Amino acid sequence: MILNSVKLWTISLAKRRTAPYWLGFIAFIESFIFFIPADVLYIPIALVRPKKAYFYAFIATFFSVFGGIVGWCLGYFAFDAIVKPLLELTDQYENFQILYNDTTQEFLAVLLTVSGLTHLPPIKITTLLAGVTHFNLWLFILLCILSRGTRFYLFAWLIQRFGSQATDWLSHHFKWFMPLCFLLLLFIYGLYILFLKSYFSL
Repeated sequence: MILNSVKLWTISLAKRRTAPYWLGFIAFIESFIFFIPADVLYIPIALVRPKKAYFYAFIATFFSVFGGIVGWCLGYFAFDAIVKPLLELTDQYENFQILYNDTTQEFLAVLLTVSGLTHLPPIKITTLLAGVTHFNLWLFILLCILSRGTRFYLFAWLIQRFGSQATDWLSHHFKWFMPLCFLLLLFIYGLYILFLKSYFSL
């Protein structure tokens, strides 16, 4: 019930003049604390003003990555003081511990990309996990830009080209859209293995 109320409140922000500011704020806090994806606000805003869809995609990407950096720093420097109580408060500490115990640095690179593209696992979980495990910050930023930027700019392209039909189509074909994202992930990870691993030390 509370979750639905928050979603409705988030969508209602799309009609306000201050919507771009709210988009930046929600994209920022989603990366390390908020449980509603920025897409919930981004898509209605872009549908209302499709000519600005790419501008809104930039706002969402920039603040999502910026929030990711903050989340990484929290995980790196303040796990016991801030991150652990925060995860316990949102009933996600157990899931976090499972990932922490079972995830290698290489697989975390995969999780960061999948999360940025699909929100699975939640962005804030992978962001905080990257900080806790001391994942390379520059590689973290690169993966966030590529994955989260791809998601928002894909929405922008679909909305400008097809309007509201794009989101309806995406919802209807979500079952095969997820494997497509996974294939894109494998491609990006392959590029990392071939070209980037010598430059970024995990």
